Amino acid sequence: MSIGLGIVLFVIGAILAFALHIEVSWIDVQLVGYILMGAGVVVFVIGLAFLLRRRRTISTSRTTVDPRTGDAVRRDETSAPDDLP
Repeated sequence: MSIGLGIVLFVIGAILAFALHIEVSWIDVQLVGYILMGAGVVVFVIGLAFLLRRRRTISTSRTTVDPRTGDAVRRDETSAPDDLP
């Protein structure tokens, strides 16, 4: 969602900075466009950083034989590195 927001901010800023030639006495529309473009880039990069951040997991699989029945018993465990002692 933040990647899309970054793109939208960048596009709106580019429209304000380059496509509109409106002069308003109390605000500089071109400067607002540049600010929105910068904010869009920052939000986009933060969104990519969160997307590319991986959480590593450790999977352990054990297979044993039940002594009473002679059947194979398989046990799978998945844990994050933060959960390890």
